[in-house]
Amino acid sequence: MPVIDMAETGKNIIRLRKNAGLSVKDIQACLQLSTPNAIYKWQNGESLPTLDNLVILAEMLGVSIDEVIVTKRF
Repeated sequence: MPVIDMAETGKNIIRLRKNAGLSVKDIQACLQLSTPNAIYKWQNGESLPTLDNLVILAEMLGVSIDEVIVTKRF
């Protein structure tokens, strides 16, 4: 059964963000978040983006949702 690896997904978000030349502030502005705290939590593997934010994030990063989320099998 696959599960989302939150820590690896966070690392992946950082890598994809940097590859796309985006800052945390860029993502915050596009997602219309009042603070960058949620993005830092995603990057630290503490939480995941909502589905709405995940769709926008993937678009901003130029990848599919499947390329943002990292899964592992138990």
